[in-house]
Amino acid sequence: MRVVFFGTPEFAVLSLRALVGEGFDVLAAVTQPDRARGRSRSALAASPVKQYAEAEGIPILQPDHPSDAGFLADLRALAPDIGVVVAYGHILKPELLAIPARGMVNVHPSLLPELRGAAPIEWSIIRGVERTGVTIMQMDAGMDSGPIIHQIPHRLDDDLSAGELSAHLAEMGAQALVEALAMLEQDALRPVPQDHSKATFAPKVTRALARLDWTKPAEVVARFTRGLDPKPGAWTELPGAGSSPDQGTLEVKLFSGHVVEGRGEPGEVLVADDALVIAAVRDAVAVDEVQPAGRSRMRAADWVRGRGVWVGQRFA
Repeated sequence: MRVVFFGTPEFAVLSLRALVGEGFDVLAAVTQPDRARGRSRSALAASPVKQYAEAEGIPILQPDHPSDAGFLADLRALAPDIGVVVAYGHILKPELLAIPARGMVNVHPSLLPELRGAAPIEWSIIRGVERTGVTIMQMDAGMDSGPIIHQIPHRLDDDLSAGELSAHLAEMGAQALVEALAMLEQDALRPVPQDHSKATFAPKVTRALARLDWTKPAEVVARFTRGLDPKPGAWTELPGAGSSPDQGTLEVKLFSGHVVEGRGEPGEVLVADDALVIAAVRDAVAVDEVQPAGRSRMRAADWVRGRGVWVGQRFA
């Protein structure tokens, strides 16, 4: 089967590697253009998919937009049997979806129709769902609304971060993709339409959504710190941060939170020694790692020892 692969981040690399390893004829890897990286924004960095494709000698296409006429012409010239999309980063229009002879399939990290959208991994943790998984879907013009080809469920462990869940689902997605394509080659699969009445949505996480609300129950706050770990990071503000209480407000990202017993005003620091414990509603949140603005991620205990925060302060 002749495959054109669309993908960009590390999550997509495992699926591309699986296609290569199973002997599929990968005609090209389509990925986002190189992006500026670093504080100076002066150096361009290739996507993880481009880096892997280059190492494997796979031709690379990097259109500014996948609806560009020149790119569509190049894709038609390749005459692929099927297109595979894994976290590419663009919505694909019907004209493109119709080019491969057998259409396009997508690896989506949820059990569709649940958690359609840009951030299913993050929202599965934030919402505290007990079960997620991966879906191989026949793509249509809608948002994650096409018929289901194959699914593998996965039960969420307590205290799992989005980064850890992403790694699990990337492996599962690669496995499910290879299984689905093998069955499609043998005409052993028939896509099943989704029940749209059961759809839920996982929108892109904005900066406003990533801000912690200490007036929420502790479990909700803790899930945000795990669901947005490592990126973009759940953030809050600490007035009077620094060596003296009269200093300004510091933005801090909090990671790896879990619920512990504790009472105080919402946002109040209850413990600041080998642990950092902050009051929310009903209980408190113990935070394992932090990232103050302008600094690297660190253990919360190291930040406390450096007098970054003390008992009695309140996060806004």
